[in-house]
Parts: sequence; C-alpha cells; structure tokens
Amino acid sequence: MTEQNEPLLSAIDLIELGDISHPAWDEPIICRVEVDLPAWLSQLAGGNHWEVYGEDEDETCISFAMREKGKAQAAKLAEVTLYHNGYAVVDVEGKSLFDGSLTNGTSDCAHLSYYHAESGEPITLN
Repeated sequence: MTEQNEPLLSAIDLIELGDISHPAWDEPIICRVEVDLPAWLSQLAGGNHWEVYGEDEDETCISFAMREKGKAQAAKLAEVTLYHNGYAVVDVEGKSLFDGSLTNGTSDCAHLSYYHAESGEPITLN
C-alpha cells in the first residue's frame, strides 16, 4: 500500500503555487464602473426623475448633488458618492438609501468593465 501512495506524494510535492506561471494575472488592470445616476436614484427613491446639478471630486471619490426634476419648491435633494474602489453611498433628504458595493451586481444601472492598464484593451472575465 505504501508503494501506491509514493507517486501521489511526489506529484503533490512537485506542484507548488510559486511554480505555476500566470503572466496575465501579473498585469495591472483598470476597473471602470459606469452608473446611470438618474435611473439608479429613481429606482432607490421610488420612481421620481432626478438630475445632477453639482459634483465634487477628490482623491478617493466623486460626489454628485442631485435633485428631483420638475419640482421647483418641494424638490427632494440627494447626494451620491462613488468611491474609486466601487463602493457607493446614496443619501436622500439625509436618509441613507444605499451603502455598499456596486461591484456585486447590486443594480442594473451600474456596469463594470475591466481594461489592461498599459494597452487599454478590454478584458473579458469568464
């Protein structure tokens, strides 16, 4: 019985993570998230029409000031913050409607794309 286990053990000894080469995994990639903000906010806030009226960007995120379209005085205000790592926060009238990752397929209004950092060629993930 020992003789049957010896070839198996030697095969396992030969396979080590460092020995496997995956050059495509070593290349830097860019993840791009595109979000249809008015449509997404309409889904979150109950079907109202929204428009972007201001934006502010810093190193880690971009924030959008939004308001209901077509209502002059009682228009609701919202803030949507999209972080560069795919995380998002949505507040409407001071109440949190979304606080989480857009990369998990959480919305039909968000589309995730991957690109080679050096060539800009799209990457298709299976």
